[in-house]
Amino acid sequence: MSARVKKGLLVLLAAALLLGVSFVQASLNRERDQLDLTRIQHLENAPPVLAFTTVALGGFRGLISNALWMRASDLQDDDKFFEMAQLADWITKLEPRFVQVWIHQAWNMAYNISVKFKDYPDRWRWVERGIELLRDDGLRYNPNAVLIYRELAWLFQHKLGENLDDANMHYKQEWSKEMAVVFGKKTPDLEELIHPQTADQTNRARLLVEKYKMDPAFMKEVNQNYGPLEWRLPEAHAIYWAALGLKQAKANPNKVTQDELITLWRVIYQSMQLSFYRGRLVTNPFFRAFEFGPNLDIIPKTSAAYEQAAQEDEKNRDHILSAHRNFLRSAVYFLYEYNRVADAAYWFAYLGKKYPDKPLLDGKPDSLPANVTLLEYVLSQIGTDINETSRNRVQAAIEGMFRNAYDSLVLGEEDHYAGYKLMARRTWEVYQNKIPDERRAAIGLRPLEDIDQEILSRFLNPEGDIPLEVRAVLRAKLGLPPETVGPTAGTNAPPAQPPRT
Repeated sequence: MSARVKKGLLVLLAAALLLGVSFVQASLNRERDQLDLTRIQHLENAPPVLAFTTVALGGFRGLISNALWMRASDLQDDDKFFEMAQLADWITKLEPRFVQVWIHQAWNMAYNISVKFKDYPDRWRWVERGIELLRDDGLRYNPNAVLIYRELAWLFQHKLGENLDDANMHYKQEWSKEMAVVFGKKTPDLEELIHPQTADQTNRARLLVEKYKMDPAFMKEVNQNYGPLEWRLPEAHAIYWAALGLKQAKANPNKVTQDELITLWRVIYQSMQLSFYRGRLVTNPFFRAFEFGPNLDIIPKTSAAYEQAAQEDEKNRDHILSAHRNFLRSAVYFLYEYNRVADAAYWFAYLGKKYPDKPLLDGKPDSLPANVTLLEYVLSQIGTDINETSRNRVQAAIEGMFRNAYDSLVLGEEDHYAGYKLMARRTWEVYQNKIPDERRAAIGLRPLEDIDQEILSRFLNPEGDIPLEVRAVLRAKLGLPPETVGPTAGTNAPPAQPPRT
Protein backbone atom coordinates (compact mmCIF):
# COMPACT_ATOMS: atom_id res chain seq x y z
CA MET A 1 0.00 0.00 0.00
CA SER A 2 1.39 3.33 -1.04
CA ALA A 3 2.05 6.18 1.36
CA ARG A 4 -0.58 8.30 -0.38
CA VAL A 5 -3.28 5.68 0.21
CA LYS A 6 -2.31 5.34 3.87
CA LYS A 7 -2.56 9.07 4.36
CA GLY A 8 -5.98 9.09 2.71
CA LEU A 9 -7.24 6.33 4.98
CA LEU A 10 -5.93 8.13 8.05
CA VAL A 11 -7.67 11.31 6.97
CA LEU A 12 -10.95 9.41 6.53
CA LEU A 13 -10.50 7.74 9.93
CA ALA A 14 -9.84 11.12 11.60
CA ALA A 15 -12.93 12.60 9.96
CA ALA A 16 -15.06 9.67 11.15
CA LEU A 17 -13.76 10.02 14.71
CA LEU A 18 -14.39 13.76 14.72
CA LEU A 19 -17.92 13.16 13.49
CA GLY A 20 -18.50 10.61 16.24
CA VAL A 21 -17.10 12.95 18.87
CA SER A 22 -19.47 15.70 17.75
CA PHE A 23 -22.47 13.47 18.58
CA VAL A 24 -21.00 12.44 21.95
CA GLN A 25 -20.05 16.02 22.80
CA ALA A 26 -23.63 17.19 22.39
CA SER A 27 -24.77 14.56 24.90
CA LEU A 28 -21.96 15.48 27.30
CA ASN A 29 -22.87 19.15 27.11
CA ARG A 30 -26.49 18.38 28.01
CA GLU A 31 -25.43 16.29 31.00
CA ARG A 32 -22.90 18.90 32.16
CA ASP A 33 -25.61 21.52 32.01
CA GLN A 34 -28.02 19.35 34.01
CA LEU A 35 -25.35 18.75 36.65
CA ASP A 36 -24.22 22.39 36.67
CA LEU A 37 -20.71 21.34 35.61
CA THR A 38 -20.44 23.55 32.56
CA ARG A 39 -17.67 26.13 32.62
CA ILE A 40 -19.81 28.64 30.76
CA GLN A 41 -21.49 29.58 34.04
CA HIS A 42 -19.25 31.72 36.25
CA LEU A 43 -19.16 31.57 40.02
CA GLU A 44 -20.48 34.68 41.71
CA ASN A 45 -18.71 36.06 44.80
CA ALA A 46 -16.05 33.35 44.57
CA PRO A 47 -12.75 33.85 46.42
CA PRO A 48 -9.70 34.47 44.18
CA VAL A 49 -8.22 30.98 44.62
CA LEU A 50 -11.49 29.37 43.53
CA ALA A 51 -11.89 31.69 40.56
CA PHE A 52 -8.33 30.91 39.50
CA THR A 53 -8.64 27.12 39.73
CA THR A 54 -11.92 26.96 37.84
CA VAL A 55 -10.49 28.99 34.93
CA ALA A 56 -6.77 28.20 34.79
CA LEU A 57 -6.86 24.45 35.38
CA GLY A 58 -9.75 23.75 33.03
CA GLY A 59 -10.35 20.05 32.47
CA PHE A 60 -7.41 19.07 34.68
CA ARG A 61 -9.46 19.99 37.75
CA GLY A 62 -11.18 16.61 37.64
CA LEU A 63 -7.90 14.68 37.51
CA ILE A 64 -6.42 16.68 40.38
CA SER A 65 -9.55 16.32 42.53
CA ASN A 66 -9.55 12.56 41.97
CA ALA A 67 -5.94 12.34 43.17
CA LEU A 68 -6.75 14.49 46.21
CA TRP A 69 -9.81 12.39 46.97
CA MET A 70 -7.74 9.19 47.07
CA ARG A 71 -5.17 10.91 49.27
CA ALA A 72 -7.94 12.14 51.62
CA SER A 73 -9.25 8.60 51.98
CA ASP A 74 -5.79 7.38 52.97
CA LEU A 75 -5.44 10.16 55.55
CA GLN A 76 -8.83 9.29 57.04
CA ASP A 77 -7.83 5.64 57.36
CA ASP A 78 -4.75 6.84 59.24
CA ASP A 79 -6.90 9.02 61.55
CA LYS A 80 -5.30 12.20 60.22
CA PHE A 81 -8.57 14.07 60.18
CA PHE A 82 -7.38 17.67 60.11
CA GLU A 83 -5.16 17.08 57.08
CA MET A 84 -8.04 15.26 55.44
CA ALA A 85 -10.36 18.22 56.14
CA GLN A 86 -7.90 20.51 54.36
CA LEU A 87 -7.86 18.24 51.32
CA ALA A 88 -11.65 18.11 51.39
CA ASP A 89 -11.67 21.91 51.26
CA TRP A 90 -9.41 21.82 48.20
CA ILE A 91 -11.55 19.19 46.51
CA THR A 92 -14.69 21.30 46.87
CA LYS A 93 -12.83 24.30 45.49
CA LEU A 94 -11.68 22.29 42.47
CA GLU A 95 -15.19 20.94 41.77
CA PRO A 96 -17.58 23.54 43.24
CA ARG A 97 -20.41 22.59 40.88
CA PHE A 98 -20.21 18.87 41.53
CA VAL A 99 -23.00 18.35 44.09
CA GLN A 100 -21.91 14.87 45.18
CA VAL A 101 -18.55 16.26 46.36
CA TRP A 102 -20.27 18.55 48.87
CA ILE A 103 -22.71 15.87 50.02
CA HIS A 104 -20.02 13.22 50.52
CA GLN A 105 -17.62 15.50 52.38
CA ALA A 106 -20.31 16.84 54.71
CA TRP A 107 -21.69 13.38 55.42
CA ASN A 108 -18.17 12.07 56.04
CA MET A 109 -17.46 14.77 58.61
CA ALA A 110 -20.79 14.50 60.42
CA TYR A 111 -20.99 10.71 60.52
CA ASN A 112 -17.65 8.99 59.93
CA ILE A 113 -15.17 11.38 61.49
CA SER A 114 -17.29 12.64 64.39
CA VAL A 115 -17.71 9.17 65.92
CA LYS A 116 -13.95 8.70 65.99
CA PHE A 117 -13.84 11.08 68.96
CA LYS A 118 -14.91 10.12 72.46
CA ASP A 119 -15.52 13.62 73.82
CA TYR A 120 -18.92 15.00 72.86
CA PRO A 121 -17.66 18.57 72.23
CA ASP A 122 -15.17 17.20 69.70
CA ARG A 123 -17.95 15.26 68.00
CA TRP A 124 -20.15 18.33 67.86
CA ARG A 125 -17.44 20.37 66.14
CA TRP A 126 -17.29 17.87 63.27
CA VAL A 127 -21.07 17.57 63.00
CA GLU A 128 -21.40 21.34 62.88
CA ARG A 129 -18.59 21.54 60.34
CA GLY A 130 -20.55 19.20 58.07
CA ILE A 131 -23.62 21.44 58.41
CA GLU A 132 -21.58 24.56 57.69
CA LEU A 133 -19.96 22.99 54.63
CA LEU A 134 -23.34 22.46 52.98
CA ARG A 135 -25.06 25.59 54.25
CA ASP A 136 -22.30 28.16 53.93
CA ASP A 137 -20.38 26.90 50.90
CA GLY A 138 -22.28 24.17 49.06
CA LEU A 139 -25.46 26.23 48.64
CA ARG A 140 -23.44 29.35 47.93
CA TYR A 141 -22.14 27.84 44.69
CA ASN A 142 -25.13 25.56 44.02
CA PRO A 143 -28.23 27.49 45.12
CA ASN A 144 -30.54 25.33 43.00
CA ALA A 145 -29.13 21.93 44.05
CA VAL A 146 -32.08 20.09 45.58
CA LEU A 147 -29.84 17.28 46.84
CA ILE A 148 -27.83 19.68 49.00
CA TYR A 149 -31.01 21.03 50.60
CA ARG A 150 -32.12 17.49 51.23
CA GLU A 151 -28.78 16.48 52.78
CA LEU A 152 -28.68 19.56 54.99
CA ALA A 153 -32.23 18.88 56.18
CA TRP A 154 -31.28 15.25 56.81
CA LEU A 155 -28.39 16.24 59.09
CA PHE A 156 -30.80 18.23 61.26
CA GLN A 157 -33.47 15.54 61.18
CA HIS A 158 -31.32 12.46 61.70
CA LYS A 159 -27.95 13.42 63.19
CA LEU A 160 -29.24 16.07 65.59
CA GLY A 161 -32.89 15.13 65.89
CA GLU A 162 -32.80 11.36 66.32
CA ASN A 163 -31.15 9.48 69.19
CA LEU A 164 -28.97 6.99 67.28
CA ASP A 165 -25.77 8.84 68.21
CA ASP A 166 -25.10 8.61 71.95
CA ALA A 167 -24.05 12.28 71.84
CA ASN A 168 -27.40 13.39 70.41
CA MET A 169 -28.51 15.20 73.57
CA HIS A 170 -25.27 17.17 73.55
CA TYR A 171 -25.94 18.15 69.92
CA LYS A 172 -29.45 19.29 70.79
CA GLN A 173 -28.22 21.26 73.78
CA GLU A 174 -25.46 22.99 71.81
CA TRP A 175 -27.84 23.86 68.99
CA SER A 176 -30.42 25.23 71.41
CA LYS A 177 -27.71 27.41 72.97
CA GLU A 178 -26.84 28.88 69.59
CA MET A 179 -30.48 29.51 68.80
CA ALA A 180 -30.99 31.07 72.23
CA VAL A 181 -28.53 33.78 71.20
CA VAL A 182 -30.48 34.36 67.97
CA PHE A 183 -33.82 34.61 69.77
CA GLY A 184 -32.61 36.57 72.78
CA LYS A 185 -32.84 33.67 75.27
CA LYS A 186 -36.62 33.62 75.12
CA THR A 187 -39.42 31.99 73.17
CA PRO A 188 -38.71 32.62 69.46
CA ASP A 189 -40.40 35.72 68.06
CA LEU A 190 -39.98 35.87 64.29
CA GLU A 191 -41.73 39.21 63.91
CA GLU A 192 -39.02 41.05 65.83
CA LEU A 193 -36.42 39.57 63.48
CA ILE A 194 -38.42 40.39 60.34
CA HIS A 195 -39.06 43.97 61.48
CA PRO A 196 -36.39 44.73 64.10
CA GLN A 197 -37.07 47.81 66.20
CA THR A 198 -34.05 47.90 68.51
CA ALA A 199 -30.29 47.56 68.11
CA ASP A 200 -30.41 44.17 69.83
CA GLN A 201 -33.10 42.89 67.46
CA THR A 202 -31.17 44.22 64.47
CA ASN A 203 -28.00 42.45 65.58
CA ARG A 204 -29.81 39.18 66.16
CA ALA A 205 -31.55 39.41 62.78
CA ARG A 206 -28.18 39.99 61.14
CA LEU A 207 -26.74 36.98 63.00
CA LEU A 208 -29.58 34.80 61.72
CA VAL A 209 -29.09 35.88 58.13
CA GLU A 210 -25.32 36.15 57.92
CA LYS A 211 -24.19 33.22 60.07
CA TYR A 212 -27.05 30.75 59.79
CA LYS A 213 -28.11 31.77 56.26
CA MET A 214 -31.79 31.78 57.19
CA ASP A 215 -34.50 34.21 56.10
CA PRO A 216 -36.85 35.13 58.98
CA ALA A 217 -39.66 35.95 56.53
CA PHE A 218 -39.41 32.47 54.99
CA MET A 219 -39.20 31.00 58.51
CA LYS A 220 -42.55 32.65 59.21
CA GLU A 221 -43.96 31.15 56.02
CA VAL A 222 -42.71 27.70 57.02
CA ASN A 223 -44.22 28.18 60.46
CA GLN A 224 -47.58 29.00 58.91
CA ASN A 225 -47.49 26.01 56.56
CA TYR A 226 -46.05 23.34 58.85
CA GLY A 227 -46.09 24.71 62.39
CA PRO A 228 -46.16 26.09 64.93
CA LEU A 229 -42.54 24.98 65.29
CA GLU A 230 -40.00 25.30 68.08
CA TRP A 231 -37.08 26.98 66.31
CA ARG A 232 -34.63 26.11 69.07
CA LEU A 233 -34.90 22.42 68.17
CA PRO A 234 -33.37 20.74 65.10
CA GLU A 235 -36.64 19.43 63.64
CA ALA A 236 -37.76 22.96 62.75
CA HIS A 237 -34.54 23.52 60.83
CA ALA A 238 -34.90 20.21 59.00
CA ILE A 239 -38.34 21.35 57.83
CA TYR A 240 -37.00 24.80 56.89
CA TRP A 241 -34.25 23.52 54.60
CA ALA A 242 -36.46 20.88 53.02
CA ALA A 243 -39.16 23.49 52.36
CA LEU A 244 -36.55 25.83 50.88
CA GLY A 245 -35.42 22.97 48.63
CA LEU A 246 -39.00 22.53 47.41
CA LYS A 247 -39.17 26.25 46.71
CA GLN A 248 -35.97 26.13 44.65
CA ALA A 249 -37.22 23.03 42.82
CA LYS A 250 -40.41 24.83 41.89
CA ALA A 251 -38.36 27.68 40.46
CA ASN A 252 -36.15 25.25 38.46
CA PRO A 253 -38.45 22.35 37.48
CA ASN A 254 -36.11 21.14 34.72
CA LYS A 255 -33.29 20.42 37.18
CA VAL A 256 -35.12 18.18 39.61
CA THR A 257 -36.61 14.68 39.47
CA GLN A 258 -39.74 13.36 41.10
CA ASP A 259 -37.69 11.11 43.38
CA GLU A 260 -35.76 14.14 44.66
CA LEU A 261 -39.00 15.95 45.44
CA ILE A 262 -40.26 12.91 47.32
CA THR A 263 -37.16 12.84 49.52
CA LEU A 264 -37.80 16.46 50.49
CA TRP A 265 -41.44 15.75 51.33
CA ARG A 266 -40.30 12.75 53.35
CA VAL A 267 -38.01 14.91 55.46
CA ILE A 268 -40.86 17.33 56.10
CA TYR A 269 -43.52 14.90 57.29
CA GLN A 270 -41.05 12.77 59.26
CA SER A 271 -39.69 15.88 61.00
CA MET A 272 -43.23 17.07 61.70
CA GLN A 273 -43.95 13.71 63.31
CA LEU A 274 -40.81 14.06 65.42
CA SER A 275 -41.85 17.58 66.35
CA PHE A 276 -45.26 16.26 67.41
CA TYR A 277 -43.71 13.71 69.76
CA ARG A 278 -41.16 16.05 71.39
CA GLY A 279 -41.17 19.39 69.61
CA ARG A 280 -41.71 21.56 72.69
CA LEU A 281 -39.05 22.68 75.15
CA VAL A 282 -39.91 22.34 78.83
CA THR A 283 -37.40 24.05 81.10
CA ASN A 284 -36.53 22.22 84.30
CA PRO A 285 -35.05 24.94 86.52
CA PHE A 286 -34.26 22.51 89.34
CA PHE A 287 -31.77 20.52 87.28
CA ARG A 288 -30.67 23.37 84.96
CA ALA A 289 -31.67 21.40 81.92
CA PHE A 290 -34.50 21.18 79.45
CA GLU A 291 -36.92 18.38 78.76
CA PHE A 292 -39.11 17.65 75.77
CA GLY A 293 -42.87 17.71 75.51
CA PRO A 294 -45.20 16.93 72.61
CA ASN A 295 -46.22 19.71 70.25
CA LEU A 296 -49.96 19.09 70.15
CA ASP A 297 -50.77 22.18 68.09
CA ILE A 298 -48.98 20.68 65.08
CA ILE A 299 -51.32 17.66 64.85
CA PRO A 300 -53.66 18.95 62.08
CA LYS A 301 -50.83 19.99 59.76
CA THR A 302 -48.84 16.82 60.45
CA SER A 303 -51.84 14.71 59.51
CA ALA A 304 -52.30 16.73 56.32
CA ALA A 305 -48.58 16.35 55.49
CA TYR A 306 -48.87 12.57 55.76
CA GLU A 307 -51.86 12.49 53.46
CA GLN A 308 -50.18 14.75 50.92
CA ALA A 309 -47.04 12.59 51.01
CA ALA A 310 -49.16 9.50 50.35
CA GLN A 311 -50.54 11.18 47.24
CA GLU A 312 -47.10 12.27 46.05
CA ASP A 313 -45.35 8.93 46.65
CA GLU A 314 -47.48 6.23 45.08
CA LYS A 315 -44.78 3.58 45.47
CA ASN A 316 -44.62 3.95 49.27
CA ARG A 317 -48.24 4.91 49.77
CA ASP A 318 -49.15 1.95 51.99
CA HIS A 319 -46.16 2.51 54.28
CA ILE A 320 -46.95 6.22 54.61
CA LEU A 321 -50.59 5.54 55.44
CA SER A 322 -49.54 2.97 58.02
CA ALA A 323 -47.31 5.57 59.64
CA HIS A 324 -50.18 8.06 59.44
CA ARG A 325 -52.48 5.67 61.32
CA ASN A 326 -49.88 5.16 64.05
CA PHE A 327 -49.46 8.91 64.30
CA LEU A 328 -53.20 9.42 64.77
CA ARG A 329 -53.28 6.76 67.48
CA SER A 330 -50.55 8.56 69.38
CA ALA A 331 -52.21 11.93 68.83
CA VAL A 332 -55.44 10.74 70.42
CA TYR A 333 -53.65 9.49 73.52
CA PHE A 334 -51.46 12.57 73.95
CA LEU A 335 -54.41 14.91 73.58
CA TYR A 336 -56.34 13.04 76.24
CA GLU A 337 -53.28 12.93 78.46
CA TYR A 338 -53.03 16.73 78.26
CA ASN A 339 -56.69 17.18 79.14
CA ARG A 340 -57.70 18.19 75.61
CA VAL A 341 -60.55 15.71 75.63
CA ALA A 342 -62.64 17.38 72.91
CA ASP A 343 -59.68 17.36 70.50
CA ALA A 344 -58.94 13.74 71.42
CA ALA A 345 -62.55 12.81 70.62
CA TYR A 346 -62.33 14.59 67.24
CA TRP A 347 -59.16 12.80 66.14
CA PHE A 348 -60.43 9.50 67.52
CA ALA A 349 -63.47 9.85 65.28
CA TYR A 350 -61.23 10.85 62.37
CA LEU A 351 -59.04 7.80 62.96
CA GLY A 352 -62.09 5.54 62.86
CA LYS A 353 -63.39 7.18 59.69
CA LYS A 354 -60.03 7.07 57.92
CA TYR A 355 -59.14 3.48 58.90
CA PRO A 356 -62.40 1.74 59.86
CA ASP A 357 -61.09 -1.77 59.15
CA LYS A 358 -57.85 -1.49 61.18
CA PRO A 359 -57.77 -2.64 64.84
CA LEU A 360 -56.95 -0.02 67.44
CA LEU A 361 -55.47 -2.30 70.09
CA ASP A 362 -52.39 -4.39 69.44
CA GLY A 363 -53.02 -8.11 69.54
CA LYS A 364 -56.80 -7.68 69.44
CA PRO A 365 -58.02 -8.02 65.84
CA ASP A 366 -61.64 -7.39 66.88
CA SER A 367 -60.83 -3.97 68.35
CA LEU A 368 -62.08 -2.07 65.32
CA PRO A 369 -62.98 1.61 65.80
CA ALA A 370 -66.67 0.76 65.88
CA ASN A 371 -66.10 -1.60 68.84
CA VAL A 372 -63.85 0.57 71.06
CA THR A 373 -64.67 3.73 72.98
CA LEU A 374 -62.26 6.63 73.44
CA LEU A 375 -61.82 5.84 77.14
CA GLU A 376 -61.15 2.16 76.45
CA TYR A 377 -58.52 3.10 73.92
CA VAL A 378 -56.79 5.65 76.16
CA LEU A 379 -56.64 3.30 79.14
CA SER A 380 -55.25 0.53 76.96
CA GLN A 381 -52.45 2.86 75.83
CA ILE A 382 -51.29 3.49 79.40
CA GLY A 383 -51.12 -0.22 80.14
CA THR A 384 -54.41 -0.41 82.03
CA ASP A 385 -56.77 -2.95 80.55
CA ILE A 386 -60.37 -1.81 80.73
CA ASN A 387 -61.28 -5.34 81.83
CA GLU A 388 -58.47 -5.61 84.41
CA THR A 389 -59.65 -7.28 87.61
CA SER A 390 -56.44 -7.08 89.64
CA ARG A 391 -56.91 -4.42 92.29
CA ASN A 392 -53.18 -4.10 92.90
CA ARG A 393 -52.38 -3.52 89.22
CA VAL A 394 -55.10 -0.91 88.80
CA GLN A 395 -54.12 0.91 91.98
CA ALA A 396 -50.48 0.93 90.91
CA ALA A 397 -51.50 2.45 87.58
CA ILE A 398 -53.55 5.15 89.34
CA GLU A 399 -50.67 5.96 91.69
CA GLY A 400 -48.39 6.34 88.67
CA MET A 401 -50.82 8.81 87.12
CA PHE A 402 -50.85 10.92 90.27
CA ARG A 403 -47.04 10.91 90.42
CA ASN A 404 -46.87 12.06 86.81
CA ALA A 405 -49.49 14.71 87.57
CA TYR A 406 -47.45 16.30 90.35
CA ASP A 407 -44.23 16.07 88.34
CA SER A 408 -45.97 17.98 85.55
CA LEU A 409 -47.37 20.59 87.93
CA VAL A 410 -43.91 21.38 89.29
CA LEU A 411 -42.67 22.06 85.74
CA GLY A 412 -45.59 24.35 85.01
CA GLU A 413 -47.39 21.83 82.79
CA GLU A 414 -50.89 22.53 84.15
CA ASP A 415 -52.70 20.87 81.23
CA HIS A 416 -50.61 17.74 81.68
CA TYR A 417 -51.35 17.80 85.41
CA ALA A 418 -55.10 18.03 84.79
CA GLY A 419 -54.93 15.29 82.15
CA TYR A 420 -53.25 12.81 84.47
CA LYS A 421 -55.74 13.63 87.20
CA LEU A 422 -58.59 13.03 84.78
CA MET A 423 -57.18 9.67 83.65
CA ALA A 424 -56.71 8.59 87.25
CA ARG A 425 -60.34 9.38 88.02
CA ARG A 426 -61.64 7.63 84.89
CA THR A 427 -59.56 4.53 85.63
CA TRP A 428 -60.85 4.46 89.21
CA GLU A 429 -64.47 4.86 88.08
CA VAL A 430 -64.26 2.17 85.42
CA TYR A 431 -62.82 -0.36 87.86
CA GLN A 432 -65.26 0.46 90.65
CA ASN A 433 -68.29 0.29 88.37
CA LYS A 434 -67.37 -3.24 87.25
CA ILE A 435 -67.41 -4.59 90.79
CA PRO A 436 -70.74 -5.80 92.27
CA ASP A 437 -71.81 -3.85 95.34
CA GLU A 438 -71.41 -6.88 97.56
CA ARG A 439 -67.77 -7.31 96.47
CA ARG A 440 -66.54 -3.73 96.82
CA ALA A 441 -65.51 -4.15 100.42
CA ALA A 442 -63.32 -7.12 99.47
CA ILE A 443 -61.73 -6.11 96.17
CA GLY A 444 -62.70 -2.48 95.70
CA LEU A 445 -60.23 0.38 95.58
CA ARG A 446 -59.67 2.92 98.31
CA PRO A 447 -61.33 6.28 97.77
CA LEU A 448 -59.58 8.15 94.97
CA GLU A 449 -58.89 11.16 97.19
CA ASP A 450 -57.07 8.92 99.68
CA ILE A 451 -54.79 7.57 96.96
CA ASP A 452 -54.17 11.12 95.74
CA GLN A 453 -53.30 12.37 99.24
CA GLU A 454 -50.92 9.49 99.85
CA ILE A 455 -48.92 10.27 96.69
CA LEU A 456 -48.93 13.99 97.51
CA SER A 457 -47.68 13.25 101.03
CA ARG A 458 -44.73 11.36 99.56
CA PHE A 459 -43.88 14.38 97.41
CA LEU A 460 -44.08 16.82 100.33
CA ASN A 461 -42.38 14.67 102.95
CA PRO A 462 -39.29 16.60 104.16
CA GLU A 463 -37.55 13.31 104.89
CA GLY A 464 -38.04 12.04 101.35
CA ASP A 465 -35.81 12.49 98.34
CA ILE A 466 -37.69 15.41 96.79
CA PRO A 467 -35.56 18.64 96.91
CA LEU A 468 -36.79 21.47 99.11
CA GLU A 469 -37.22 23.87 96.17
CA VAL A 470 -39.42 21.34 94.36
CA ARG A 471 -41.59 20.89 97.44
CA ALA A 472 -41.87 24.66 97.78
CA VAL A 473 -43.03 25.09 94.18
CA LEU A 474 -45.57 22.28 94.56
CA ARG A 475 -46.96 23.81 97.75
CA ALA A 476 -47.30 27.18 96.06
CA LYS A 477 -49.05 25.66 93.04
CA LEU A 478 -51.53 23.82 95.28
CA GLY A 479 -52.13 26.80 97.59
CA LEU A 480 -50.67 25.03 100.63
CA PRO A 481 -48.87 26.91 103.41
CA PRO A 482 -45.07 27.07 103.23
CA GLU A 483 -43.10 24.20 104.67
CA THR A 484 -42.16 24.52 108.32
CA VAL A 485 -38.41 24.41 108.90
CA GLY A 486 -37.23 22.97 112.19
CA PRO A 487 -38.20 20.22 114.61
CA THR A 488 -41.77 20.05 113.30
CA ALA A 489 -40.77 19.67 109.67
CA GLY A 490 -41.40 15.96 109.70
CA THR A 491 -45.08 16.49 110.45
CA ASN A 492 -45.64 18.93 107.64
CA ALA A 493 -47.53 16.61 105.28
CA PRO A 494 -50.75 17.92 103.73
CA PRO A 495 -53.87 17.33 105.79
CA ALA A 496 -55.87 14.30 104.78
CA GLN A 497 -59.16 15.04 103.05
CA PRO A 498 -62.29 13.10 103.97
CA PRO A 499 -63.18 10.51 101.32
CA ARG A 500 -66.02 11.36 98.99
CA THR A 501 -68.92 9.00 98.69
